[in-house]
Amino acid sequence: MRLSATASTDLNKVARVFVLGIDPGLSRCGYGAVRQGSGNRRQPVAEAAGVLSTPLDEVRARRLAELQHDFRVLVAELRPDVVAIERVLFQRNVATAMSVGEAVGVVLAESAAAGCEVVEYSPNEIKQAVAGWGGASKEEVAEMVKVLLGLRNLLSPPDAADAVAVALCHLAIVGPSNAASRLVSASRSA
Repeated sequence: MRLSATASTDLNKVARVFVLGIDPGLSRCGYGAVRQGSGNRRQPVAEAAGVLSTPLDEVRARRLAELQHDFRVLVAELRPDVVAIERVLFQRNVATAMSVGEAVGVVLAESAAAGCEVVEYSPNEIKQAVAGWGGASKEEVAEMVKVLLGLRNLLSPPDAADAVAVALCHLAIVGPSNAASRLVSASRSA
């Protein structure tokens, strides 16, 4: 089968689907950058994973500013197509819920300002997409991240593994063909 120039260009865009997953937090904000596999290699590839952390002894405004700066640098360095964020649905501790919500706000604003598509997924959506059921434990999700990426060991720290799971969730939900058509539509409207 011979591809037209347009079809060939569209297939090249499939290979560039690059998602930055975020496990939000003010003390520890996990990130995981995953690229959709291309050609014969359909397995996703982890490009980066880690944690952005802020000092607990700093005032909250200073910590948010530090997170904002570090996240801006991370997005500028990685240049993802999509930023996928775990949606925090509830917290037992009100103070923790507030700080996580503020961290999410920083990530949302910086992602949008960088021109990234931004999506949010619930913990159950992430577990369903990565482990096959919404009631999976954190350990089961971490094991599936290892399997899906073909890693020898579990990712560490857990915040980074959780963030990679968010990115994998997006790739699973959107799928390569939908991702390609979304990128083509975005490039045509730009």
